[in-house]
Amino acid sequence: MKENTEYMWLVQLDIPEELDDEFNRIYNDEHVPFIAKVPGVLGVQRYVLERPNAGVQRYATVYRVDSPDLPQTPEWKAASSQGDWASKIRPHTSNASLSMFRAIP
Repeated sequence: MKENTEYMWLVQLDIPEELDDEFNRIYNDEHVPFIAKVPGVLGVQRYVLERPNAGVQRYATVYRVDSPDLPQTPEWKAASSQGDWASKIRPHTSNASLSMFRAIP
């Protein structure tokens, strides 16, 4: 593997529409800032599906990371359990798809 390779951890999921406001508040104000502080996280960008497409989750988050193993580390897991994410949001997520991509040089 080439040194300085960048990876993209793509997290796609659905949340019940009645929880959209709380989901977005917690994701933006707590979850992303906690994850962004984990060493090796290069950037985070969130997306919402613009045009419905059967079988595609409504929300996506792209985490730019410096290692394909980063999301399984104790540091990442601790950060993702902070705040209200674990208790108020995680139990209501569905259709999660987690994919790791390696940048093409």
